[in-house]
Amino acid sequence: MSEQVQQTQTQDSRLGGIAWALALVPLILLGIIAALIVTTEGGLSELSGPPIEQVSIQRIILPEPGRIVVEVVNDGPQDVTIPQVLVDEAYWQFTAEPSTTIPRFGRATFTIPYPWVAEEAHEVVLVTELGGTFAGEIAVAVESPAPSTDLFARFGLVGFYVGIIPVLLGMLWYPFMRRLGTQGMNFVLSLTIGLLVFLAVGTWLDAQEFAAELPQFWQGVPMVIFIALITLGVLIAVSSVRQGQESTPLGISYRIALGIGLHNLGEGLAIGAAFALGEAALGTFLILGFTLHNITEGVGIAAPIVRKNPGLQHFGLLLLLAGGPAVLGTWIGGFAFSPILATIFLAIGVGAILQVVWEVGKLIARDSTRIGLPIINWVNLSGVTVGIAIMYFTAFLVKF
Repeated sequence: MSEQVQQTQTQDSRLGGIAWALALVPLILLGIIAALIVTTEGGLSELSGPPIEQVSIQRIILPEPGRIVVEVVNDGPQDVTIPQVLVDEAYWQFTAEPSTTIPRFGRATFTIPYPWVAEEAHEVVLVTELGGTFAGEIAVAVESPAPSTDLFARFGLVGFYVGIIPVLLGMLWYPFMRRLGTQGMNFVLSLTIGLLVFLAVGTWLDAQEFAAELPQFWQGVPMVIFIALITLGVLIAVSSVRQGQESTPLGISYRIALGIGLHNLGEGLAIGAAFALGEAALGTFLILGFTLHNITEGVGIAAPIVRKNPGLQHFGLLLLLAGGPAVLGTWIGGFAFSPILATIFLAIGVGAILQVVWEVGKLIARDSTRIGLPIINWVNLSGVTVGIAIMYFTAFLVKF
């Protein structure tokens, strides 16, 4: 009997090797066909028309008076050559690194010695050798911040105000929430769902805004959707590994803090980039608005753990996990903003927040069933509505 089993295993191994070899056949044939199409242009070379040029201006920097630096990505299907540059409708001299010819997916940096005027608008237009034009706007000309210890500390302080402080203030409602009954706690948990739903929508919209700045080959909108769904699926799969065990309240609080932290990272990126580009004219008002807008985040983090005090150490870790990314985001946004990283982190945040909404919803369903109430009742519905309303109306302070 054992000899038969061994023989079967040997046959399976041999068949497995043959199967892998057979799997390569279509790929080899595909490579031959692709090479044929490229060399013959599909047999339609006379109908192919002029080359398609597509350039994406990633960032315009003003490192010092009299100098403009433009960072460019070629996201078209072919090489692009940019022999001319206009600034405020006038042709201007420039230098290009590494070259004026940019390969597909390649990058180039154009340095223009132009006497830009502080606090005024300017327009930079790149002209390709085929006459295509790609424009970038400097809404308010302000010298880009150079890294320094002082500025690093000030950007960090801004992130501290909009991230750490409001989450800490929200957590200070923890002693009050411990005195609430079951219905009161269900209201607070439902309020948490309301604010998380708002954060999920807001994070989604922020991710779409950053995705719109990406070169087309990144396919920003689908990328956000897929990353969010994959994140949601991974977190649900990790939760299901426990073989039916209920999620612990502290674990739910940590996941809430993680989702909020990723959202606050996006806020920090936006604030840092706005100050770096001179677009945060209402800077102090913006910081105050985010502080008031984010104060309910601490309530949402503390709500699941009101039945069991986890200790000050966990409160400190939750605070850093939720508020710390705002500090990191402000530094990145102010000194080295990257639309692709912002899009990826925010997309992950959407998936993480949605998974937490599911976990908190299960907590509410369990408590409602225990006291003999339907899952959707007036208390729970009121909590969700109030949570969304608080976030919506306090958002008036940070939208301009």
